[in-house]
Amino acid sequence: MASSRSAAWLSAHRKVLVLLALTAVAYFGAINRNQAFLWVVPALLSATLIAGFVWPRWLVRRLKVSRSGPSRAEEGETIEFSVVVENGGWLPRFMVEVVDRLPFVGLSDAGSPAVDKLLGVLAYLPGRKRSHFVVPVLCEKRGYYRLGPVGLASSFPLGLAEAGCSHNEGIQTLTIYPDVFPILSLPLRGAPSQIHRGGYLLPEGAGAAEFSGLREYRRGDNPRHVHWPTTARLNELMVREYEPLASACLYVVLDQAAESNVGLGKESTFEYAVRIAASMARSACTQSIRTRIAGDGQRPLRGLAGAGSGHFQGILDELAVVACDGDVPYAQTLTQIGPQCLRGETVVVFLSERSARWPATLQALATPLARQAHLFAVVFDQAGFVPAGTSRTGTGADPAATTAALLELGAHCLTVRRGDDLVRLFNP
Repeated sequence: MASSRSAAWLSAHRKVLVLLALTAVAYFGAINRNQAFLWVVPALLSATLIAGFVWPRWLVRRLKVSRSGPSRAEEGETIEFSVVVENGGWLPRFMVEVVDRLPFVGLSDAGSPAVDKLLGVLAYLPGRKRSHFVVPVLCEKRGYYRLGPVGLASSFPLGLAEAGCSHNEGIQTLTIYPDVFPILSLPLRGAPSQIHRGGYLLPEGAGAAEFSGLREYRRGDNPRHVHWPTTARLNELMVREYEPLASACLYVVLDQAAESNVGLGKESTFEYAVRIAASMARSACTQSIRTRIAGDGQRPLRGLAGAGSGHFQGILDELAVVACDGDVPYAQTLTQIGPQCLRGETVVVFLSERSARWPATLQALATPLARQAHLFAVVFDQAGFVPAGTSRTGTGADPAATTAALLELGAHCLTVRRGDDLVRLFNP
């Protein structure tokens, strides 16, 4: 480690060391020869050294930079940062780089450490002027990130030394949400005693309700529930009101155990699970289906049930930062949430565990089934997620055997492989 650091330092300061050596030789030669004109060479070399160190510092003095842009984005989206550089001095500046620390750049594959990204180079900026430019940036991976500071750097004109300064003006954070794909319908069943009224249209097969009466039309009511004969007789819009016998509910349970995650970066089973969970939650919430999420990681998930766009935004905020960093086995999580399941509720489970843990998980699924919940199982074909040239400790559960065991329990199963088009998979 020490030798590599020394080699890197020598490589970065090679020009300076060579110039210092030449200057020392020139001075030594001038002293020994005792001739006046020979002092010109070391003087020029000394001036070059001074200019190489002083000029870059002057170039970044009295410069200010700010960055503005959105504070929220979606994974895979290209956003634009607006950068403004202002020269507070009277003299122009040359060849100044604008750099920014964007921790979400370069994380799509294997979670590499954050690096400074070059936003642009100002070749010329007149005195008392400002420069504005727009930089497109790809949001590679979901998460909550602290940005900046934005920096200015220059090594002009000789590249002997680099001077810089940083500013923390503009947006400081960015939340990147999971990439949500459309799901047209979900195989949900009904859970009793969940009250909804005429404004809610039940998804096909998602529940049942019986007619309970008529009332005046209110803003937001479903037009399909207008009772036209009564409307014509009273000359006032009247809608049918229903009392549900059963309505759909969704309970999404993530496996946040670190050892259950297979793959790297976005091409991992956990990232696929988060994307699927967010997409299912949006599909359910937009249809006013009560939805909640759960998981056991460093930051456990235990969201309350709700519906609508506001509730979905809360779920999305949680899924933007959820991590596969826990040590609680999935079987334990399922056992804990089992008593909370409602009769007829659809429980979504994600299975990417090692084969050694599968029997305990299968046994834990008996708890929600005992509450007469329905299972929607997403089974990952783990072999395809293992990166080339690496091996996973322990063997993954066989997806075919896992699916067969779940079908015996009456679960709805879906096998997910790396690279699958999730839109086509969930909308056959």
